[in-house]
Amino acid sequence: MGKELATVVFAPEDRITYRHKVRRCLDVFAQMFDRGAFSSSEGMIGLELELNLIDGDARPAMRNAEVLARLADPDFQTELGQFNIELNAPPRSIGGHGLGDYERDLLDSLRRATEKAGCGIVMIGMLPTLSPDDLVLGNLSVNERYRLLNDEMAGARGEQFDLDIRGVEQLRSASDSIAPEAACTSVQFHLEVPPDRFDRFWNASQAIAGAQVAIGANSPFLHGRRLWAETRIALFQQATDIRPDELKAQGVRPRVWFGERWITSVTDLFAENVDFFEPLLPILDDEDPHEVLRAGGVPRLAELRLHNGTVYRWNRPVYDVMAGRPHLRVENRVLPSGPTVIDLLANAAFYFGLVRGLADQENPVWSRLPFEAARDNFHAGAVAGIEATAYWPGRGEIPVAELVRSVLLPHAYEGLDRYGVDPAIRDRLLGIIDERCRLGRNGAWWQTETVRQAEQRGRSRSEALREMLLRYTELHHTNEPVHTWPL
Repeated sequence: MGKELATVVFAPEDRITYRHKVRRCLDVFAQMFDRGAFSSSEGMIGLELELNLIDGDARPAMRNAEVLARLADPDFQTELGQFNIELNAPPRSIGGHGLGDYERDLLDSLRRATEKAGCGIVMIGMLPTLSPDDLVLGNLSVNERYRLLNDEMAGARGEQFDLDIRGVEQLRSASDSIAPEAACTSVQFHLEVPPDRFDRFWNASQAIAGAQVAIGANSPFLHGRRLWAETRIALFQQATDIRPDELKAQGVRPRVWFGERWITSVTDLFAENVDFFEPLLPILDDEDPHEVLRAGGVPRLAELRLHNGTVYRWNRPVYDVMAGRPHLRVENRVLPSGPTVIDLLANAAFYFGLVRGLADQENPVWSRLPFEAARDNFHAGAVAGIEATAYWPGRGEIPVAELVRSVLLPHAYEGLDRYGVDPAIRDRLLGIIDERCRLGRNGAWWQTETVRQAEQRGRSRSEALREMLLRYTELHHTNEPVHTWPL
């Protein structure tokens, strides 16, 4: 969510000044891109993991300030809801044993956190025991930036945020704040890419988003209803939609956005963000980016970065500066948290390897895949999960599980080989993806099947969800992949 923000009230002139500053930052960014100022290294990766806190009865525990004080670990940070925290894993090279090292470090961090937290910590895309009373303004984290963002988004909307999610069952509700967004807990993969190839990696990420979310779905329940396999996608889109009906009818883009075209340069994305989206947090930095660039320095471009962080693309472009050198990353945001560390890293290996394999193709898939088809695949994968059907060039309509096994996994193997990933780690992680697809079992499948069986034994829906979450929590600490979990 960015840096801490002081309590402020924005005047109209602040927004005007901010818009001008954002455009100046965009101009400097374009100059830097044209001059080749960015790092051109490949294979540096990062990971952000959002977590939920639960009490002994599997209910959300509104205790993140207390838990973070107990942990006293800078890798753990606050998140939107008081029942959320986030683990930021330090960046590293994917080559060699990089992914294996991530597994060890994440398991160690989560073990230490669980021992100190004083409550349960669970990786899941959406807590199935949440109620509407949990997702209210008073349960936002005690952090000024969240209150400020809520005030700006609620003010821009001018009316309640409506939820209408139609899946296996239907959920309709409304909220006067962005608090329902806190139900969405995800994992974000970061991949540093060469600036002159950014478009290829972003396009590849968009092309495979449908398959990613389908095989990684882990959020089938909200407020006691079975909705989409990855309900988090629909909830995030609707809970942050600041457009009243009139602006929707006029074609104004939503803040949570898949996009509408393939790109030819990273500058396309930053320019779209500036052209299409009003600033939410017009906070000015004292840097003059033109002067910094003229003096041979590296500008922070603070306003552009802050604005970029309030446009929630499923694959987000990131400008950052590390050790005095600017670089570009793709932030892949489509996947839910959980079920286990090994499942997360299997998803990571599949993503990192596959986008590298597709980006290196001479005849790239996005030259043959209509953008609208990629967007439809993303929606279908979120709704139906591992049972979804997708469109793919040369294969037509094809079950996602078959697409992954017969077409996409070979590219993922190629990409990991090009990154120099240890073959044993490559085979272990991609083997999990293969078995998940062969059996048709991911986190969403396990959750829905476990609840179905509990209801057949006479449990109410709320009892079944509670029992399922307690069992899920036990199993996810074993670090055994979800396709092997017993029912």
